[in-house]
Amino acid sequence: MKRVVSVSLGSSRRDHRAEVEFLGESFVVERRGVDGRFKDAQALLRELDGTVDAIGLGGVDIYLRCRDKRYVLRDGKRLLDCVVKTPVVDGSGLKDTLEAAVVHHLAQTYPLQGARVLVVSALDRFGLAEALVEAGAQCTFGDKIFALDLDQPIHDLDELEVQAEKLLPELCRLPISMLYPVGPSQTNIEPRELTSRYLHEADWICGDFHLIRRRLPEQLPGKTVLTNTITSDDIEELRCRGVATLITTTPEFAGRSFGTNVLEAMLVAAGKDSADLLRDLPWRPRILTLQTSPESE
Repeated sequence: MKRVVSVSLGSSRRDHRAEVEFLGESFVVERRGVDGRFKDAQALLRELDGTVDAIGLGGVDIYLRCRDKRYVLRDGKRLLDCVVKTPVVDGSGLKDTLEAAVVHHLAQTYPLQGARVLVVSALDRFGLAEALVEAGAQCTFGDKIFALDLDQPIHDLDELEVQAEKLLPELCRLPISMLYPVGPSQTNIEPRELTSRYLHEADWICGDFHLIRRRLPEQLPGKTVLTNTITSDDIEELRCRGVATLITTTPEFAGRSFGTNVLEAMLVAAGKDSADLLRDLPWRPRILTLQTSPESE
């Protein structure tokens, strides 16, 4: 049986363990959060090195991508450098392939053409953002809104590329906690007028769930949320706020949707790649209808 561990800078309250069958292999899959303590993450990675089949990094990317250019995140690279024997992934490969495939699949049955779509961070999920543009969605990329608290929406990929070249060389040197919720902050919901305005204006809200959750307003009636790394508590949180439909891009294991870093680590451990996943699994995005009243349809 293969063992895959996701080491996350996030809250340990979201830790989970499951035994699953995946692509003809048996896996023990674990998620272990360190509550934002960077040195604890480094120590855990060194402890796991050489003892598991693959490691996923959660709560941080190794790099961000915009078209053909990659920007290395300092903290992601520091964690990667702690491991010398075991393969380490951050989910980036799957974000670019699996999530784009999700959009192409959804576009066959959902009216994405002309839909008002908010991607909370396009640089974190460039493949998703690119696929939504190709599907004809009216996109707003919220990277500067949700990461920097600036009222500066980005509306096309060319503008995103310009902003990435201008800002990321410096931003990538910052501690990840300044750009993304880690540790206990992952359990806090702190809505703000700025982010609430963009969340309310959108028909679809897409991207990293922790960025979405941190700024959830009291009500989001009728919205469709496309994300992953969802627990049963998260589903109820969205249901109570009036979200109509939840779509997750990764399979459900033992009652929750793990992050792309976990799924990519499982592929690496099994000697597979994303093409094998899309070809060999009876895979479809998980679509949950959260409201049943006519008003939410």
